[in-house]
Amino acid sequence: MLKYTSIAFFFAYVAFAAAFEETSLREILVEENVVEFTKEEIPLVNDEKQNTKRYEPTWKSIDSRPLPSWFDEAKFGIFIHWGVFSVPSFGNEWFWWNWKGTKNAAIVNFMKRNYPPDFTYPDFAKEFTAELFQPNEWADLFKDSGAQYIVLTSKHHEGYTNWPSNVSWNWNSMDVGPHRDLVGDLASSIRNRTNLKFGVYHSLFEWFHPLYIQDKAGHFKSQSFVARKSMPELYELVNKYKPDIVWSDGDFAPDVYWNSTEFLAWLYNDSPVKDHVVTNDRWGTGIRCHHGGFYSCSDKYNPGVLQHHKWENCMTIDRHSWGYRRNANIQDYLTIHDIISTFASTISCGGNMLMNVGPTKAGMISPVFQDRLREFGSWLKVNDRLYQGENFVLLSLIHLNVDNLF
Repeated sequence: MLKYTSIAFFFAYVAFAAAFEETSLREILVEENVVEFTKEEIPLVNDEKQNTKRYEPTWKSIDSRPLPSWFDEAKFGIFIHWGVFSVPSFGNEWFWWNWKGTKNAAIVNFMKRNYPPDFTYPDFAKEFTAELFQPNEWADLFKDSGAQYIVLTSKHHEGYTNWPSNVSWNWNSMDVGPHRDLVGDLASSIRNRTNLKFGVYHSLFEWFHPLYIQDKAGHFKSQSFVARKSMPELYELVNKYKPDIVWSDGDFAPDVYWNSTEFLAWLYNDSPVKDHVVTNDRWGTGIRCHHGGFYSCSDKYNPGVLQHHKWENCMTIDRHSWGYRRNANIQDYLTIHDIISTFASTISCGGNMLMNVGPTKAGMISPVFQDRLREFGSWLKVNDRLYQGENFVLLSLIHLNVDNLF
């Protein structure tokens, strides 16, 4: 093995060789005994080629679908948590559950101090106005951040839909609050002004929906909520907005209750996005990190070692919340150095980083989020050769044992 007098000299050698395409970084690192790549190759499908295989509604069949190559190449996306929880903007996006479910003392006292006794959580919806929401400005900001895809919350666990859903009467963004189709407006701006992929987050369950509570009380032997609410929403989202990503969450029941494999088989076989759509792994209890598309496993998942399956680290700039918080302090936000370090550790282990911002109830992305996104975008522009294609391996040297270099 070659001996290097400094780590900087090694970096220079690797970058020079890769820049002139003498060899790949993978080959250099293996040749120099820095790391052994024992990772199984992730099966990918070229997005330009149609996949003609028919998938059965079983995990064995669903898991055999190759991951569309665009997702592995993207590396970085933006997560957006926005909903009625953006109105109280106190604590986090689980405000309703923390108030009425667990009866968190801080939330209960906040409501007692600031709202009348008969105030209910749905009363917040009329204050979710989004009057300052400019989807074109959001699209430009996300483009400047260097992101390759976005994932917008279409519905969180509160059940409020950010589009005029046919199965969420008077609890959607057209009927109450903004009186506009937030999902459709942002999808149009993203597609008209950028090359970013557009994805939707969707919660399978809802904390206080009567049908879900009824099904849960019966140990999920009935599927009234799935048949009349959750699944119709998913089919509606896919057919209407044609998302590139279906990011599922709220899977607190068995996958057979959710009819997950039936939906995914339709998504991969017959939906309008069947050839290029990507999904995650939150499709039922026990499914995460075992089945589905890419693995998200848990929030802020970062295994720290190279993985055999494509995965994603969904993380948030605000250390304590996914939704916007009025009571956040500046030290609660990740610094640009924190973000770069997380990105490096994530992609060096084969993952993508999905970084979250929480807009205000008025539809503004606060200056601290804008600053982090644009600063990270500037860093990505300067260092793009470090993470594009195989060259992302160079960034992994930050996290590898480099004792053999000296």
